Amino acid sequence: MSIPIKQIKLHKLSMRLNNPFTTSFGTLKDKEFFITEAVDEDGKRGFGESVAFTSPWYTEETVKTNEHVMEDFLIPILQKNEIAHPDEVSNLFSSIRRNNMAKAALEGAIWDLYAKRENMPLSEALGGTKKNIDVGISIGIQPTTQDLLDVIEKYVREGYKRIKIKIKPGRDIDVLKEVRYHFPDLPIMADANSAYTLQDIEHLKKMDELNLMMLEQPLAHDDIVDHAKLQAAMDTPICLDESIHSLEDVKKANQLGSCKIINIKIGRVGGLTEAKRIHDYCEKNNIPVWCGGMLEAGVGRAHNVALTTLPQFILPGDTAGSSHYWQEDIIQPEVEVNQGLIHVPDKPGIGYEIDEKILKKATIDVKTFNFH
Repeated sequence: MSIPIKQIKLHKLSMRLNNPFTTSFGTLKDKEFFITEAVDEDGKRGFGESVAFTSPWYTEETVKTNEHVMEDFLIPILQKNEIAHPDEVSNLFSSIRRNNMAKAALEGAIWDLYAKRENMPLSEALGGTKKNIDVGISIGIQPTTQDLLDVIEKYVREGYKRIKIKIKPGRDIDVLKEVRYHFPDLPIMADANSAYTLQDIEHLKKMDELNLMMLEQPLAHDDIVDHAKLQAAMDTPICLDESIHSLEDVKKANQLGSCKIINIKIGRVGGLTEAKRIHDYCEKNNIPVWCGGMLEAGVGRAHNVALTTLPQFILPGDTAGSSHYWQEDIIQPEVEVNQGLIHVPDKPGIGYEIDEKILKKATIDVKTFNFH
């Protein structure tokens, strides 16, 4: 039985973040993105979300390139092919190089539609078993160390299971020492977003005294070779993020000893199917994984929740509650965190309803593609 897709819609949205988010790359105040919608012959609707930013600072993809690739290449592929299961989508898209975030945005809508047609939660369709997932929180670079300590204190009180702190040269070891002094037992990780080189090896080794859960992507965004040299010199586990775009990347990183932990982001690896493959390999090879965040709105957040129910997601992810990011989210109910836990919805598909009023309010453009 194929999934009878009748229509795909690209809803282009712009939403203001509650708080500007600062990393070593810069500061983000508003987020533009796509909500993808796949509609079947019965009027059932599946939703996905694009996670690329307006500038190519995280990967080479942008909101504009996502639109171009979805419209001119990926949707025409879907129009020409029958799909029995969402796992087939990544193979259909394989003739198009990279553009993983564009691929994931469409594949996500098809996964949601498939789960709804099968009348099962997306988490179950993916093979997940957890009913609750542990979550941590990612904190952007703050104006002062005291500001950072105040923000951490707030989230510790709220029960988040670990704190991720963005660092960059000049705002790293001293800040982390101060945090560790005030929070001696808190699970802390540092995220460098590729801000260092191997010349910083002696400096980075100082982190070994701080008992960090991990140091995320300290070196170049496309590197796995230098990371192996750094990991060999450090006790702190290195986690790879930007360097990992596929299962093949994970295998090579593992063989080289480039890291001890993998951050899986659905958009970065090209969709839920590839994310599952990476998860399964890491489970077999005892590599802890966790789900990274891309400042998603409710649909992308719901996909992250579903993925995190797979068993090898043993470290808390970045999927904080909706209200941390948005005044009002585009789903009902919003994603809520209670004492560091998100309860996994048990309704079919992503398990959350689209709030049509808020979706409409945030939408700046809609394009519709019909299937015959």
